[in-house]
Order: sequence, then C-alpha cells, then structure tokens
Amino acid sequence: MRLVRTRLLDSFAPLREPQFRLLFSAHAISTFGDMLVPVALAFAVLDLTGSASDLGFVLTARLVPMVLFMLAGGVWADRLPREALMIGSSLVRLVTQSVLGVLLVSGSARIWELVVLQAANGAATAFFRPASTGIVPQTVSPARFQQANALMWSAVGTAGFAGPAVAGVILTVASPGWAILADALTFAVAAWLLSRLRLPPREVAPRERFLHELAAGWREVASRRWLWASIVVFSLFQLTVIASISVLAPLVAKRSLGGHSAYALIVAAFGIGSVLGNLAALHVRARRPLVVSYLLCAMTVPTLFLLAFAVPAPAIAASEVVAGLCIGVAGVLYETTLQEQIPTEAYGRVASWDWMGSTALRPAGLAVMGPLAALVGVRPVLIGNGTLVLGSLALLLAVPEVRSVRSRGAAPHVEPVLLGPEPLPEDQALEL
Repeated sequence: MRLVRTRLLDSFAPLREPQFRLLFSAHAISTFGDMLVPVALAFAVLDLTGSASDLGFVLTARLVPMVLFMLAGGVWADRLPREALMIGSSLVRLVTQSVLGVLLVSGSARIWELVVLQAANGAATAFFRPASTGIVPQTVSPARFQQANALMWSAVGTAGFAGPAVAGVILTVASPGWAILADALTFAVAAWLLSRLRLPPREVAPRERFLHELAAGWREVASRRWLWASIVVFSLFQLTVIASISVLAPLVAKRSLGGHSAYALIVAAFGIGSVLGNLAALHVRARRPLVVSYLLCAMTVPTLFLLAFAVPAPAIAASEVVAGLCIGVAGVLYETTLQEQIPTEAYGRVASWDWMGSTALRPAGLAVMGPLAALVGVRPVLIGNGTLVLGSLALLLAVPEVRSVRSRGAAPHVEPVLLGPEPLPEDQALEL
C-alpha cells in the first residue's frame, strides 16, 4: 500500500515545481471555461434559428482564422516569450467572450455577430496553441515531461466532464449567454496566473525572415514521414469525428434523445473517460507510442454508429467514456513523442504545422456536415464518417516509420506490471 501511495504521489511530482504549477492552474481554469462553450453555443444557435447548418457556420467561423493564423502563431511562439503570447491571446478572448455573452443574455444576438466574435476568438487561439504546447518543457524538468503532459491533458479531461455538466445546469436555470460569460471570466484569471510566471531566458536562434523561419519549421515536419502522415490522418479525423460530435450529435439529441441534457451527458461522458485515460497515462509507457496511440483512436468510432441509430443517451455516453479514456492516453503519448523527437528551438513552428494541418479540414466538416445530413440523412453520414476513420487509421499504421518510432523513456522508471495474465503482442505492449 505504501508503494502504491508513493507512486501516486510521484505521478503529481510536476506540480511541486512552482512554474509548472502556475501554468497548470491557468490551463485548467481556462480549459474549464472553454468546455462550457460547446453545449452553450450549440443551443444558443439552435434556439436562434433551429438550423444545424447555422451551427456549423458559427463553429467554422472560429476555426478558419485559427487555421489561417496558426503558422504565424508558431513562428512568433519561437520568437517571443511564450507566456507573453499566451497572456495576450487570453485577454483578446476575454473580450470576445464577454461581448458574446452580453449579446446572448440581452436577447439581441444575431448569427452574423456570433460569426464575427468567434472568428476573432479563433485568431487569438491560433497564437495561444503553439505557445502553450511549447512552454511545458520550460516549466518542468525533462524527466517529468510525460507526467506534466498527462496532467495538462487531465485538466482537459476533467473540464470535459465538469464543463458540460455545469453548462447543462446553467442552461436549465438561465440562458446560454451566462455560460459564455463564465468562460470570459476564466480567461481573466488565466491571464493573471500566466503573468506570474518567471521562466529562465530561452535560447532563441537568430531571427530570420518570417517565411524562412516558417519554411524551416516545415522542413522539420517534412523530414519525418511519421509526423506528416499523422497530420494528414488527424485532419481526416477532425473532418469526420469532431464535426459529427459538434454538429450532428446536438441535432440527434434535440430530435431523438431529449434535448440539451442528453447532449451534455454525452459530452461530459467523454470528459470522464479522458480523466481516466490521463490518470493512466501518468504511468503508461508504450514501446511504440504511435502504434498504441492510433489503435486507441479507433475507439472513437463506436459512438458515431450509436448516434446513427439514435440509441438511448446512456449507451452513447458509455461509448464516449471508452473513447475519452483511449484519446486521453493517445494524446499524451503523441505529445510526449513530439517533445522527444523535435528540437526545442523549432518546437513552436512544428507544433503550429501540427495544429494547422490537423485542423485544416475541420472547418469544412463543420460547414458541410449539416447540409450533407439534410441531403442524404444523418444516419448515412455518421456511418460513412466512422468507416472513413477506421480506413485512414489502418493506412497510417501501415506506414513503416510510424511503427518504428520508439519512446526514449524520459519518464521515471517504475516496476513493469502486465496488463493481463498473458503478455500483449509487442506492437501493443504497454509498460506500467
């Protein structure tokens, strides 16, 4: 029992480091606020127009500028103090969400205003994401990278559960605008916490022309077949899975499952699974981290099939718990692999190419998913999306470089424990 307790405490060792503790706190509270938004914004739009297509357009409005400005965000994340970039982005999003919340609470919001404000929010996020990914190694010792990533992802998972649940309560007693205002408040707190970071000076390469630095980041990506192939498949994943959950799941919930409470349950279930997965990832070590990650990603597909047949919400929620657990582990393994494989001085630009490429098709998915479902039906679209995900993951696993990437074992050594009575095949072996 003492050994178990010691290992559990060691799992949270990064929080003993003051700078990571500040970063984690800012990340956790702003992420919680962000997770209020999917439920609130979905039903704000559906209450305004009742159109899944309009919901897709509003969500797309945030993603298009995020994709367009992501590469610029990566270059500036390698040029400027990353914490300063994150503070500026948080303050911009504080303003956009405050204005949106006031418009919704006052009952005067119009769709075009939602589109404009979400576009500004997306542009600010484009500068935040590469900086937030690259700053983690600056706040924690190298031996704790995976644990730190797992804790950062666990904040996302916890928020993924708590945010939709709280949003469901807010929508029951008030209006979506109040949930958006709560999100705005979290950005104010996060900016204050980030302003307290005191990081050592970071060695920065001599500044080159913007396009030259951007091209250097691309060369880092292009030289790694496992990385650019992963980005292509992640883009297809967001085109299908994310768009289905963001646009079609609220529609199915409203028509067949009981409304916003059912959708909040489904989204919160994913968050519960993510928390479990992130806790597991504190100790999980994969010999072949990318193989394990992509096998786990396939567990998001059952939810699409269950939504296609509008099975009861608890069954869909159970599927999302499993999906969240698998994505929780997969995300930590992938992010740690990036930090191990990519030079620190180029990490912001590589992260921006990763984020931009991975989200490139999501705006298209959000924009066309509603009209496509109206044209051919919700069920065929969901089944087709699930089939496309499985096929693309199979192709990715066939790439030799994906299978050859090995973990460098930056995490502290712990005693190996088998996950079952018999050893797993080498490709799927996990060392706890």
